Amino acid sequence: MSVKFHGARVFVTGGAGFIGSHIVDRLIADGAQVTIYDNFSTGQESFVAHHAGDRQVSIVRADVLDLPRLVQAMAGHSFVFHLQANADVRGGIHHTRLDLEQNIIATWNVLDAMRQNGIKHLAFASSATVYGDPSVFPTPEDYKPVQTSLYGASKLAGEAMAETYCEYYGMTCYVFRFVSWIGERYTHGVIFDFMKKLRDNPGELEVLGDGLQRKSYLDVTDGVAGIFCAIDRAPDRKNLFNLGHDEVMNVMDLAAIVIAEMGLSGVKLRTTGGDRGWAGDSPFVHLDTKRIKSLGWRPATSIAQGIRNSVQYLLANPNVLARRPIGGV
Repeated sequence: MSVKFHGARVFVTGGAGFIGSHIVDRLIADGAQVTIYDNFSTGQESFVAHHAGDRQVSIVRADVLDLPRLVQAMAGHSFVFHLQANADVRGGIHHTRLDLEQNIIATWNVLDAMRQNGIKHLAFASSATVYGDPSVFPTPEDYKPVQTSLYGASKLAGEAMAETYCEYYGMTCYVFRFVSWIGERYTHGVIFDFMKKLRDNPGELEVLGDGLQRKSYLDVTDGVAGIFCAIDRAPDRKNLFNLGHDEVMNVMDLAAIVIAEMGLSGVKLRTTGGDRGWAGDSPFVHLDTKRIKSLGWRPATSIAQGIRNSVQYLLANPNVLARRPIGGV
């Protein structure tokens, strides 16, 4: 069920964000007409500034929680990428409505705006957090999870709504369960947190948990390639894919790469203890990617190189590092 984007009008929620802006770049390269729909609460002007004056791109500054505005802005498009979301897995611990509003209600708004406009194709950014604390590694798409975070639960709810709208209204959806993405325009997560801490105190680094948590990280260039590979080659109307790396890395090894890339030495690492960084954190994330690999996709960038890419980007763009507080995935 191949989709061709040349000449198509494509709508990208969160299109000025880390992942969304890379999706926009790819769509423009493929010849699409793109509408970026973003309230710029976390999206950044600099990520889309190179498209200024480009007649292929229009920007709507609005919130996905504003349903009438969303319906109006989405009219005339044929494909929606829904990248907008709360990206702070920990945020729901202290703000229990956050994931309800930003992930569940926002996703319902997007789906219903599609229904009202007769739009039939959706790519939805879900998350590996839907698996909670799995007992099978690498974790396949058909693993039955028990939820451990409001963030993961909200993403699973978004998947279920997307599948239901496909059933009711003849839509086609591509749902992607992401590991943590890294690379150019990286704006939140463990590398970001470590660099902020080291900027403030280059002699010591606090590591949440015991530092032995093992995670899979994917460079944004590989992730975007995986999304477009699936959209081009996936055969079904309802498609679900894990999107992660073959490799995993523990947090202490990741910290060592960050420290070296920042040119620091003699940094004391101090762990907070326990096998996870916070309530709802998964100490081991490693996804089975056989399904998307069967379509011809493979990650090309090692985790170590992706980390170096992220550090170098943030060193070269200190305004991005300064913008957000410590926190995130």
